[in-house]
Amino acid sequence: MKQSIEIIATAIRPAIEGEGAYLEEVTVTPAGRRSLVTVIVDSEKHLSLDEVTSLSRIVSEIVENLTELGDTPFTLEVSSPGIDRPLTLPRHFRKNIGRLVQITKSDGTTTKGRISTADENSVVVDESTIAFTEISKAVLEIEFKSLSEKEAE
Repeated sequence: MKQSIEIIATAIRPAIEGEGAYLEEVTVTPAGRRSLVTVIVDSEKHLSLDEVTSLSRIVSEIVENLTELGDTPFTLEVSSPGIDRPLTLPRHFRKNIGRLVQITKSDGTTTKGRISTADENSVVVDESTIAFTEISKAVLEIEFKSLSEKEAE
């Protein structure tokens, strides 16, 4: 299983990066007589449905031609990270500047606020600078706009 993941990741990474995106994760899950191959892609900006569809076609063509995977049938799923996926890399924070985040630090304290800026070493949430080495978990908070707020935009 781990070998399959490495084979797939090595084969598709250059094509994904050639499209200006990043390979976040590859998983292979047995699902009866088939396997489910899940590929998570991301970029510096939020990917549109058309961009994910295009990446899906590219990945599909490559994976279908990997003889190293043998004859086991599989289902391929290509998607971008969901809102519930933890922020783990500096680029995840940069991509979400202006969004509401909840950060749990290594000491157990939490900070909730808007991402102002982020560089390779730290993120600024409201007025607090937090080093990435201090963060044990960071997740975006889901915000809902009222109808009157949407009309004001």
